[in-house]
Amino acid sequence: MRAEMQNIVEAIEKSLSLLAQRMDRETAPHRLEEFNARVEDPTLWDDPAAAQKLMRERQLLVDAMGSYDSISTELSDNIELIELGEMEEDAEVVSEAEAALVQLADKAAKKELEALLDGEADGNDTFLEINAGAGGTESCDWANMLARMYVRWAEKKGYNVELQSEQAGDEAGIKSASYKISGHNAYGWLKSESGVHRLVRISPFDSAAKRHTSFTSVKVYPVVDDNIEIEVNPADIRIDTYRSSGAGGQHVNTTDSAVRITHAPTGIVVTSSEKSQHQNRDIAMKALKSRLYQIELDKRSALVNEAHENAGDAGWGNQIRSYVLQPYQMVKDLRTSFETSDTKGVLDGDLDGLMAATLAMDMSGKGRDAANAE
Repeated sequence: MRAEMQNIVEAIEKSLSLLAQRMDRETAPHRLEEFNARVEDPTLWDDPAAAQKLMRERQLLVDAMGSYDSISTELSDNIELIELGEMEEDAEVVSEAEAALVQLADKAAKKELEALLDGEADGNDTFLEINAGAGGTESCDWANMLARMYVRWAEKKGYNVELQSEQAGDEAGIKSASYKISGHNAYGWLKSESGVHRLVRISPFDSAAKRHTSFTSVKVYPVVDDNIEIEVNPADIRIDTYRSSGAGGQHVNTTDSAVRITHAPTGIVVTSSEKSQHQNRDIAMKALKSRLYQIELDKRSALVNEAHENAGDAGWGNQIRSYVLQPYQMVKDLRTSFETSDTKGVLDGDLDGLMAATLAMDMSGKGRDAANAE
């Protein structure tokens, strides 16, 4: 087998190893038997919420087992075909099997990524907040570029994007924006984006064409599932209404319908300004509960993103990723050291590589934690 094909086989085997680890392959058949026995229990649907949870967990296990077995079988079959073709000097058979392995490697890599998205809230919809930081007009323009980047990424995924609120910059761009992004694993993918994003470029607003550095913060938190109870003490919140200062057109409100909710114990502030006051109040309260739920998730997992939770201003020392457009082209994630020179692709929403590197890093960190605990 050619060295190139051997590398592809090793990549597929690596993906299979992770899939086996994530579903605990040794115990998977036994757990499926237990699920099947519980499904046959006539009292299962006496508690619809518990029954639905059980059915989801069972289906996830069935899908994981099916993916592993399918990839493993295809791998073995095509390796045998290559060996057979080489023995019989049949170049056509070898070529077809090699092409099949290339496609299988892509399929295995995608399944590997899906396996990383199995956290408590990874499957949920998500809220995405963008806030311009240090840099004035430059940062407002950068915030607008990031908003466009995430909207394009979400659209490529087939997700639904709803603008919850937006505050225009004084001269250009936006000071802040909040989105609800809906789709399978929306939170699981986007959670890695929480933190400060740094841009280096020749400023289009500087007549001297000098290089500028701008910062914008991104915060991501899951939409709370209906089955998750989050209690908010009415005495802990202040609700204000105000007139929205959108960017114009459809986003301009002519009445004081926008809603701001401030949660005193945590200092969390959420807003909604795109619908009626009643709808905005409901949206803002859901956003607050989601923020509180995110705090609980971070406490439980002990994987608190310091740039997100510990504050930090959107400025030097707190960034998770740098986007350099001059004097060279590079996007580099400072947590994983993943980098790419395709800055245009990234700003057009090609973020899966950056996100996947962070997900894989989180997974290896969990593995080390588990090993240390033992």
